Formats: sequence, C-alpha cells, structure tokens
Amino acid sequence: MTGNHKDTSITRRRALAVTGGTVAAGGLAVAGYRSAFADTTTGTEATTGAATGTGTAATASASSATGTCMTLMSSVTEGPYYLDGALVRKDITEGKSGIPLTLRLTVVDATDGCTPVPGAAVEIWHCDAWGYYSGYTTANPGGSAPAESEDGSTADDNTYLRGYQIANANGVVKFETIFPGWYTPRTCHIHLKVHTGGEKEDGTYEGGKVNHTGQLFFTDDIAQEVFTLEPYAKHSGTYTKLDDDMVYDGGGAAGGLLTLKPVKKADPSRGYKGTLTLGVDPDAENSGAGSGGGGTPPGDAPTGTAPTGTPPTGTPPSGAPTASAAASS
Repeated sequence: MTGNHKDTSITRRRALAVTGGTVAAGGLAVAGYRSAFADTTTGTEATTGAATGTGTAATASASSATGTCMTLMSSVTEGPYYLDGALVRKDITEGKSGIPLTLRLTVVDATDGCTPVPGAAVEIWHCDAWGYYSGYTTANPGGSAPAESEDGSTADDNTYLRGYQIANANGVVKFETIFPGWYTPRTCHIHLKVHTGGEKEDGTYEGGKVNHTGQLFFTDDIAQEVFTLEPYAKHSGTYTKLDDDMVYDGGGAAGGLLTLKPVKKADPSRGYKGTLTLGVDPDAENSGAGSGGGGTPPGDAPTGTAPTGTPPTGTPPSGAPTASAAASS
C-alpha cells in the first residue's frame, strides 16, 4: 500500500543488509505515480489553499497578469534538524517507504507583482513515516515507534528526505518524496528554505543567501487518513493537529498550507500531489530563526528528543554534516 523509491547511488544501508541488516520483504505499489504527476508548468501558478488567518493572510491568486499577488510567506524557524550540504535532486526518497508525494512549488517575487524567480534554489527536508530525520536517526519521535533502522530501506542515514531543486524560467521546482510522518509535539510538516545568488557545485548548492525559511503543512483530515496506512500505522501516539501546533499560524496558503490532490480519490495509498506558491522577497536575507516555539517533548521521552532551545541529542551517524542548531523543531 506504500510507495518505495530507489536511489542506487547511495548504498550505505545496502551494505548493512548484505552483512546481516534487517530487510523488509514485499513489494510497494507505485502504479500511476509518475504519470499522474506529469509536469504542466505555466508562467505563474495559482495557490488554491485557504488564505484566511491573522497577520499573514493572502489572496489565493498569485497571477501577475491580473495584478494580484499574495503577501510574503510567513517565515518560521528552521528547527533543530537542519543539515548543510543537501544534494541537488528531484527524488529525495532513497527508498524510504511511504505514501508517494509530489511537490510542485512556484517561487515568485511578492514585491514585484508575483513575477517568477528563475534560478531560486528551494531546499526541503522532513521526517520519514515514523518521525525520524536523517542525521538524527536515534532522536525519539515520541509515542511508540519502531527503531528507524527497522524500516529495511537502503537509504543513507545522512541524506534521506533532504534535497534542493533549482527553479526553472517559470519559478517552478518539483520534488518526488513521501508523505511525512509526525513527531511529538509537532503537526505533520515539511521544512523549506528559498535561496538565491548561489550556484550548484559538487552536487549541492553553494553561496548566495537565504531569502525565506518556512514550513509546509497538511490538512488534518488527509494527514490522519494517511497515518492509518502502513508504514505510518506502526507509529502510535497523540498526533498534534494544525490548530494545536506551535508553528502553524492559521494563515492558510500564506502560512504554508499545501493544496493537496489525490492521485486516486478512492485510494489514498496511491499518493498525493501538493502545490503551493511561495511569495518571497529576493532582496531579503533570513536568518532561519523565524517564529514559533518548539514545545516540550513528552516527559517520558527517552534521551534523543530535543528540548526547547537545543538541538536533538541523538547522535548523527559517522560522517554526518554539521547540524545547524535552532530554537525549535
């Protein structure tokens, strides 16, 4: 019932499997995944997510042709799980199991009539189906979940579910990934940064500056339905809804709420397509501190869960890039 993408260039876990590591058996369905999400890029992409809320409310349209443009996206914390050196690539799954998710994000200049920002580098990172981040695979996600090493994938513990894409002439980037899981005390989300002024070098993105640090969010009804499916269902506990999340500001699209479309309405296991227009200021520089508190992990959480104001204490695998510590998850 789950999607499983393969990246044969990263094989740390494959070596472990050969020497006795756990390997999950069984096929993972991805029928219709790529064909359903064929690219249909246009000049600027309308954002159909809700745009109500406080402070950062925006119009749902982001069309320079009509003269309307959404306000700047809300900047929020990068969280404690950020790692430098993510790879430039479209598919970031590395074989991680989960419901397929294609993200199509359009970067526009909110200070100039929502004109596209070609060459902008969009960087995303998020947890796997059980709430674990690459680089922090021993950090406990709260509730009850199998150890991250039990997922049986070939993913590299330093790099899975992280990556960059460079915007085309229309400001569009596209990622293939999986629907993220959850961890205490956060709702389901994806982290992102928008960079400009740098360039691709040695397989990653170097130089320039960060214009925007944000997070992408998912409606409760879709997230909770996905979490009843495998492998998500193996992580039990209390899921934080959008209204109770300390980072999501209720601003709809301007607050990072994705518009989601199922590949097949009657079968959520077939995956989703998520779209959003990112209204940024290409001249601005964002520190990544952002807003939103990290919250306090459950009192019975074992060592490895990050308390407010500190990075996770789970030990990254040998050779992992240096983590950037931020104020909250």
